[in-house]
Amino acid sequence: MTATPQKKLLRGRVLSFTAEPLDHRDTDAYRYIEDGALLIEGGRIAAMGAYEDVAPQAAGVPVVDHRPHLLMPGFIDTHMHFPQVQVIASWGDQLLDWLNNYTFPEETRFVAPEHSAAMARRFYDLIVGHGTTTAVAFCSVHKTSAEAYFEEAARRDMRMIGGKVMMDRNAPDALRDTAQTGYDETKELIAKWHGRGRALYAVSPRFAITSTPEQLEMAGTLMAEHPECYMQTHLSENHDEIDFTKELYPEAPDYLGVYEKYGLLSDKALLGHAIHLERREIDVMTSTGAKPVFCPTSNLFLGSGLFDDGGLRDSGITNAIATDIGAGTSYSMLQTLNEGYKILQLQGQKLHPLRAFHWITRGNAVALGLEDKIGTLEAGTEADVVVLNARATAAMELRMERAESLSEELFILQMLGDDRSVDQVYVAGKAQKSVPDQGYSPSVAA
Repeated sequence: MTATPQKKLLRGRVLSFTAEPLDHRDTDAYRYIEDGALLIEGGRIAAMGAYEDVAPQAAGVPVVDHRPHLLMPGFIDTHMHFPQVQVIASWGDQLLDWLNNYTFPEETRFVAPEHSAAMARRFYDLIVGHGTTTAVAFCSVHKTSAEAYFEEAARRDMRMIGGKVMMDRNAPDALRDTAQTGYDETKELIAKWHGRGRALYAVSPRFAITSTPEQLEMAGTLMAEHPECYMQTHLSENHDEIDFTKELYPEAPDYLGVYEKYGLLSDKALLGHAIHLERREIDVMTSTGAKPVFCPTSNLFLGSGLFDDGGLRDSGITNAIATDIGAGTSYSMLQTLNEGYKILQLQGQKLHPLRAFHWITRGNAVALGLEDKIGTLEAGTEADVVVLNARATAAMELRMERAESLSEELFILQMLGDDRSVDQVYVAGKAQKSVPDQGYSPSVAA
């Protein structure tokens, strides 16, 4: 067989999930192969299995030996703000003050195509460098920012979801569209980008406070016209936000009722934060399939509150998890899991490391309805792969000397890992990082 640049064999310890595991005993929920291999062809995974079984299918194909590192599906981040790349780590108060003092002034810069393009390149460098291969992001109100976001994703052949925010009140003049222009520009962007290559579109009313009833009605019209698209917004992040929303929409039964009235809730709806919920809102999310998105580093940074993962799960709701850059304080989904673990601990809830890594791979893919395309390493899925090194720092190396199981290794990555633990990233089968050759050494047991 003649090797081609589009075909390669990755060798390493392979971990992929088929369901959500509760703990290490739930072995039917995941596949762990100590000496595993992924055969990649044409941007997809052609085969996954033991090296001795897959290698005969790859005669003449270049082999990239990542042993002793872990090969996992690329991470999926379900809530980010592309225009906030230069806002992260801005000292501030709580949500509404933080938006007015930092976020809104920064987002006005994205009217310029050259600025949007430059920031898109750096944004994608950062997320890929941290192991994220798919993200859902808000762009600014400017059509130019969404164009830059999707153009850079297309250049890298990444599966990305996003949309320009719709805001027609309670924001600076330079950041407001109108109900009609928000509809028109979103419609044009959907026609151009949704389903083009790996791109998918999310209708994006920022939140009820920055949209008039007329604009939310237009957003609902867009979703009725394009049910294949996602809808992303924010919900019940902060008590002042909830109070202001109730003032603006006094007829609504609760905050979620605003979005419900305008037809924005479905299994395609992604609701950022969803911390302070009333019983009726939980019932509505259960019945509509809308997905709350847990943003732990952001919730801690802004003092917003503790996300009730266990309570929502008990109601049959599928929760996603995300960084929420730039109120979130790290691009790393590993560090997102770190802080998420602590938030759940404060509520007497447990996050086993196997469930944690399922969450940022297949779990978020399930929340997006994309588990047949991303989030696993199954044959036929898109070849987005992250290579993880649990010995990337001196502290991790020292701790790994006592690790005796896969679960322990994952927990070390979760608590101590960051972009330094990301040894390589493959997007549609193409390596994204230049790293020195790594030699083989014995790994921990499963």
